[in-house]
Amino acid sequence: MIDRYSRQLIFPGIGEEGQAKLANSFAVIVGCGALGTVIATALVRAGAGKVRIIDRDFIEYHNLQRQVLFDEDDIRHELPKATAAERHLKKVNSSIEIEGIVADVNYTNVEGLISGADVVMDGLDNLETRGLVNDACLKLGIPWVYGSAISSSGMTMTVIPHDTPCFRCISISASEASGAILTCDTAGVISPAPFVVGSLQTAEALKLLVGARRSINRDLICVDVWEGTFVRISISSHPDCPACQGKYQFLNGKAGLKAVSLCGQNAVQVLNTSAGGVSFPELAARLKPVAKVSYNDFMLQVKVDNHEMVVFPDGRAIVKNTNDLPLARGLYAKYIGT
Repeated sequence: MIDRYSRQLIFPGIGEEGQAKLANSFAVIVGCGALGTVIATALVRAGAGKVRIIDRDFIEYHNLQRQVLFDEDDIRHELPKATAAERHLKKVNSSIEIEGIVADVNYTNVEGLISGADVVMDGLDNLETRGLVNDACLKLGIPWVYGSAISSSGMTMTVIPHDTPCFRCISISASEASGAILTCDTAGVISPAPFVVGSLQTAEALKLLVGARRSINRDLICVDVWEGTFVRISISSHPDCPACQGKYQFLNGKAGLKAVSLCGQNAVQVLNTSAGGVSFPELAARLKPVAKVSYNDFMLQVKVDNHEMVVFPDGRAIVKNTNDLPLARGLYAKYIGT
């Protein structure tokens, strides 16, 4: 296996000692979109000992523009992103452990999903889940690498619990400033932006995993691949940050039916945090008299009331062709149950 990593071994920042540490490391990637696929590909090729990839979504054609792990066959086979990522990456490096988990990361499961990790990587597309990951990592003492990309720009920052400022510090500061918040719906995204940001995130992960903490980036790095700019912004802990004070507000959610609009998809995810799993055969039998239903091992698809719902084994559902949260919750309650 030395030949596999020969170019990496001669790099002074890693060497044989660093490669050995890397081989015994455990990285968790939360979200397997554009950022997550770049990070997962790089860490697996670098020889991280165990890589866990968590994503709640399935693959669609518009993903192929920037999500490097997937292809058209994955769409034809209706594979969830985490499942497809695991299958592809096992063909890249069979010497390490790769685990794809199809799940929504929420306050009921986040600690269990990241427990024991040496680093957590941000491949997300929403602030709420980032706040949740930030709280969980601070509580468990796990470093994590924030990253986001939109339009032609992106940013990244490394969070080391009780050492650097955390994500809540910069999000509080941002909320105090005026200005519109861009989303993929309004600004779009070109593939070089997440490619660059994901690569910067992976470099930070490698430093953490091989023990090169002196080289860790302690600034907020902002890039714009279209304008060709690269800016480092020095940041400080916010005096009113609850997470830095040990108040983990995102971990104190209440059980029940939750709905969130999915970035750029004209779709809403509905999650019943108090429910267990669902039986696809039983659900299909119940819905067939009133709807068109099909399912495989990974998801159940149902068309009702001019909307398509995709249901996952954990009881989550994605309601397509709407951003109306109450409507999505109502369809879930009516056809899936609460």
